[in-house]
Amino acid sequence: MQFKNVVLETLEYALPEDVLSSEALEQQLASMYERLKLPFGRLELMTGIKERRLWPAEYPPSAASAEAGKKVLDRSRIGMDSIDLLIHTGVCRDRMEPATAAYVHGLLEMPNPVQIMDISNACLGFLNGMIVAGGLIESGLIRSALLVSGENGKPLIDNTIKELIDPSQTRQSIKPYFANLTIGAGAVAGLVCHRDLAPDSPKVLGGVVDTDTSHNELCQGNTATSGMGLEMQTDSEALLEAGIQVAERNWSRFKADLGWDESTPDHVITHQVGRAHRTRLFHALNLDLRKDYSTFEVLGNVGSVSLPITLAMAVEAGRVSRGDKLALLGIGSGLSCMMLGVEW
Repeated sequence: MQFKNVVLETLEYALPEDVLSSEALEQQLASMYERLKLPFGRLELMTGIKERRLWPAEYPPSAASAEAGKKVLDRSRIGMDSIDLLIHTGVCRDRMEPATAAYVHGLLEMPNPVQIMDISNACLGFLNGMIVAGGLIESGLIRSALLVSGENGKPLIDNTIKELIDPSQTRQSIKPYFANLTIGAGAVAGLVCHRDLAPDSPKVLGGVVDTDTSHNELCQGNTATSGMGLEMQTDSEALLEAGIQVAERNWSRFKADLGWDESTPDHVITHQVGRAHRTRLFHALNLDLRKDYSTFEVLGNVGSVSLPITLAMAVEAGRVSRGDKLALLGIGSGLSCMMLGVEW
């Protein structure tokens, strides 16, 4: 899957003001830690996550997405009247129906002719949105698309704390909940368009996908069965091993498809899970860890927002220069892996 006419014209993000440190989160779980004789500090030690941002539990994903979307519209050289498609790509959604994109469209006061849709694929939603929009642009059906995602881990963390402080929990039974404590919040938006509209913008070169649904039970999330909130259970160790296997297969195809090798990308931007996942992935793919830019230390895992917000922050920090080649590597529960190449 290769593109000749697709560019990323603008990329922006929004973050909550409230910060929850791993230390403060463990204090909320003090009764469990003491009862099960768990060492305080283990959350940061095992994941490398020092803190994460959170919006209030009732803050809707559409509002978060609209925050980032407004920043894109304010900065973009593409007028709102020229946008043909709006895609909301988050795990979090306002409700089952209508599409969360319908609320984002209203909050941004976009024109009536804009087509709207939701695309949800765990942590790969934004990358899927880039591929869908890119294909429509390449085919000539549209000229530009606004992609947005807003994730808020507050309901999931709140529900997880309630589960974990239950006196019936054991050292074994808490394991599927551990990954929930790494989740954060944030929003991202990007404007993808035909290169004729923004000839100096970063080029989306294309990419490849590998999917192995035999592992679709390793991370499963849903609306909580009782009351408000979310629930998710993850076999973190098995998910890591399966994800690495899928990534290794996909990396070989990615290199062949784009004509790259391990030395080609100047920067590698990955989905942000934690320190162990980053180390294993770079080692498995024989990539130089110095090419990495990470945000999990201060943002945690922000679902579909993690990879694009990390790219936006790397650019903001001056780490990316014109002409640099970037490998965007995402792995999402399901299990699916998507890798995209971008030339800045």
